[in-house]
Amino acid sequence: MISPNLDSIRLFLHVLAAAVWVGGQIVLGALVPRLRAVHPDNGKALAKGFAKVAWPAFGLAVITGIWSVLDVPISDLSNEYRVTLAVHVVLAVVAATAAVVHSIGRTKLALALGGAVGLLASLAALFVGILLAG
Repeated sequence: MISPNLDSIRLFLHVLAAAVWVGGQIVLGALVPRLRAVHPDNGKALAKGFAKVAWPAFGLAVITGIWSVLDVPISDLSNEYRVTLAVHVVLAVVAATAAVVHSIGRTKLALALGGAVGLLASLAALFVGILLAG
């Protein structure tokens, strides 16, 4: 068996955090409409419970992402890597911003747009992150 090291632990934590953040959004997207049909008032409670797990996971993804970038000498980063990293960071910021809009939104438009943009940006950030891990 290959021995784990600090790099593999960091990558594991980063992927775990991304799985919670993105996977949770997908699961909630499937559950909330069904929950609303049965218990219209419980959607917010479910969302608040998810937020208690999702936001720390997002924070862990940011921390481990910064840690990963700082672990690579700048001279080793190609222009393609730098551009891809910039796209990844922009997508993560868009995902977080949209999630905030979704969580504080009071209109159907804010809720729908925040949720949709947040999920799409999160999925795109996940894909671009895979490109970075190459």
